[in-house]
Amino acid sequence: MTIRSVELYPLTGGTVDGGWPQGHEPQENLHTLLIIRSDTGFCGYGSCFTSGKLVAGAVELLWPLLRGQPSVEPEHVSEILRQSSFWQGRGGAVEHAISGLDIALWDLMGKICGQPVSRLMGGNYRNRIKPYGSMLFDEPAELQRKLIDVVERGFKAIKLGWRPFGRRNRKFDELLVRTARETVGENVDLMVDAGGSEQFWPHGVNWARNTANMLADYGIVWFEEPLPPDDIEGYAELTRVSPVPIAGCEVLTRRQAFLPWIEQRAVDILQPDCTKNGGLSESRRIAWLAADHNIQVVPHGWNTVVGLAADLQFSAAIPVARYVEYLTPCVYIDGLLTEPLTLDADGCLSIPDRPGLGIEIDPERLKRFCPEPTVFS
Repeated sequence: MTIRSVELYPLTGGTVDGGWPQGHEPQENLHTLLIIRSDTGFCGYGSCFTSGKLVAGAVELLWPLLRGQPSVEPEHVSEILRQSSFWQGRGGAVEHAISGLDIALWDLMGKICGQPVSRLMGGNYRNRIKPYGSMLFDEPAELQRKLIDVVERGFKAIKLGWRPFGRRNRKFDELLVRTARETVGENVDLMVDAGGSEQFWPHGVNWARNTANMLADYGIVWFEEPLPPDDIEGYAELTRVSPVPIAGCEVLTRRQAFLPWIEQRAVDILQPDCTKNGGLSESRRIAWLAADHNIQVVPHGWNTVVGLAADLQFSAAIPVARYVEYLTPCVYIDGLLTEPLTLDADGCLSIPDRPGLGIEIDPERLKRFCPEPTVFS
């Protein structure tokens, strides 16, 4: 049971605007799916939060190390790739590619073993979890319209992020939050993402503390990325005084990068992104470190249906999971599966208990967003 080939599928045509000042167009490639095939006929799905050209360059580097490796040893194989690409890796596009490969290896092993990934990762602490609909802020009238649409689709939790929040003045920020709370009512969880990883983020701890005090008045569940992603001292100071839990770390890669944030208790909620931080193998290690320090974990999931499926399996297998992110609307999530994921009456997603990630991609639907894959064999 060895690895025979890797297929890369850069996704274009349905890309969601991510909130950056320049925006994102539907044809822009931000996500890459991949499929690992074994010599026994099984395949595994992976997802990278990285453009196809970068993933292709990284897989070209890694393929000689990956070819012929066992199909049922994801952590071992991923660590071989990570340590053997030391000089050109340790983060960035190479680690992002390893992330997608690792997810695919877990899916592959699950299918070969006939078990869901969550069970292979140690067992299930839950069989369903609440997703939060993840969307951008907007002008108040348009924001209200979008919120009503998300609630009507069954979401009981919503995260609002990025522009124009934090880009004008405090009065306007409060107007946006008040509009959101009045629109969805008291029975829908609301989170706020400032988007502090945007280039040249202008705000510091004082702005973040004052904003957190305002958010507390509206029952906000957490305040995400209020500071630039490298300001660990600022995060630690803010976390100690904020009346609202502070969340962050979505941009970090490798478990070693997360360790000082955990040890310094710099956030209340850790947000590893398995499509770029090293995959499910690294996310599992990070989550147990967080659990040992009584820090909650919510996977960052601004990604594809494969990334969401990986987050569901991951969240089933760790005790400190709280929610999963569900980018909405997004055809890379809602338009690729043979059997779409559906919310139940409580706004929760059941965690698939079929082998591997528990999903099946429709090849014809995938062709709509990537007619021809790049193949390594």
